[in-house]
Amino acid sequence: MDVKLLSGALGAEISGIDLKDTSLENFKKINKLLLEHKVIFFRNQNITADEQLALGKHFGPLEKHVYVKGREDYPEIVRIIKKPNEKNQWGENWHSDVSYNVKPTKAVILRSIKIPPVGGDTMFANMELAWEVLDKNIKEKIKDKKAMHSSLGGAFFTKDYEAMESNGNDKEYSNEHPVVRTHPETGKKILFVNWTYTKKIIGLEKKESDEI
Repeated sequence: MDVKLLSGALGAEISGIDLKDTSLENFKKINKLLLEHKVIFFRNQNITADEQLALGKHFGPLEKHVYVKGREDYPEIVRIIKKPNEKNQWGENWHSDVSYNVKPTKAVILRSIKIPPVGGDTMFANMELAWEVLDKNIKEKIKDKKAMHSSLGGAFFTKDYEAMESNGNDKEYSNEHPVVRTHPETGKKILFVNWTYTKKIIGLEKKESDEI
């Protein structure tokens, strides 16, 4: 196995691991790498949808997207398709996927099938490191606070994307989560707020909450 670090903050490209091997032993290696590097990349892994789901099940129960219709035969898998004439990027603003859920998602598997030669990059942030380097005064102010996360409704995910089909649900969901969470496996503190879904830090005036 070879691990190539991609930045000083997070990310590693892994070679020498076959994702077609859906055994528990192989998953333990993958999970260890994920916990260490936060985001891990595997090139040229021609896995099937069944193999992708089998890998996902090791992380926990699979979820369906709250608003977007999944594949007919694999409803837990959502196709992200952007037509050439569409200007918006799906998920283009900083966010933690479905942070508005009652229980935050542990992991997301993104499989790239056809991508542009340039642009359209998917970017990631290390929120463990973000907490570590945060200003001490802000840390003290938010360390015991909770924040409200809102799902924004179904149109947010489908209205600008011809190929993204709604599953018919248009309810908005809101849930409170600690601003600073502790990872259950590493014990490390993580800053758990994001630009898209976090609407307010509870216990602070709106102006101060927005500024933070």
